[in-house]
Amino acid sequence: MITHFSKLTLQTVSIQGVHQVYADRLGFPISSQSDKQITFQVTPDFRLTFEEAYEPISPAHIAFQVPYSLFYESAKKIKESGLLLVRWEDGHDIDQEKQRMNLYFRDGDGNLLEIIAHQYVSEEVVLPSTPLHILYLREVGCPVESVPVFTQWLKSNLSMKTFEDGEIFNFVVSGTAHIVATWKNRPWIPIAMKALPPKMHVTFGTPDQAFLQKVRRRFEKSNVLFHSDAHELTFVREGYSFSVIHTPDYAPDIPCKLQLPLSIST
Repeated sequence: MITHFSKLTLQTVSIQGVHQVYADRLGFPISSQSDKQITFQVTPDFRLTFEEAYEPISPAHIAFQVPYSLFYESAKKIKESGLLLVRWEDGHDIDQEKQRMNLYFRDGDGNLLEIIAHQYVSEEVVLPSTPLHILYLREVGCPVESVPVFTQWLKSNLSMKTFEDGEIFNFVVSGTAHIVATWKNRPWIPIAMKALPPKMHVTFGTPDQAFLQKVRRRFEKSNVLFHSDAHELTFVREGYSFSVIHTPDYAPDIPCKLQLPLSIST
């Protein structure tokens, strides 16, 4: 099964601007940097890369999971960073409901970022990283024409799951990785930001080499175009670039130990 997001690559119009936001203000460690690209080792198992592009950028939505007990410390760091906080219509910024808390904010390219915490997530499994106490990348938003079609494809081909099936919005989940499938005409909360499809490359991780081979056979049977080698399979769906990569050092039982609702392997 897919256990986590291993890497996410987004576009930027300024590498220097990205450095100021993520390194200087949020304290993300830099693993590599050039004139055209910068990569942050956000956690031991997740890297965030920005590539410079000379074209207009559609902002992405991503959410980082943080410990419930440390949420207010993480929120304080963001507020002290000077980045733009995103408030709800009534003016509040931290939202709390049903043992869940979150806070939205934006970077220099307009990406809608979020820290989110759930009381059910065990805090004894993985160590928090960065000054924001990030456990893992939880969500990547994918605006699409048809949520049911995109959702069903991910479930059938990548063995992902859903809590329930919605027509205009859905979480498609495997391990800690949540793809937020949303209809293009449904704006992102809480500021009704237009859900424009961003150009990005999403890399899923799996410690199970056999699962990677199973996905390859499914693609071959369904005539899905893909590129692959012994450790990675790359494809495009709904205009988004995806990879599934073998991550042998990632413990396969982490999602179960985190007590995630949909963490049981199929």
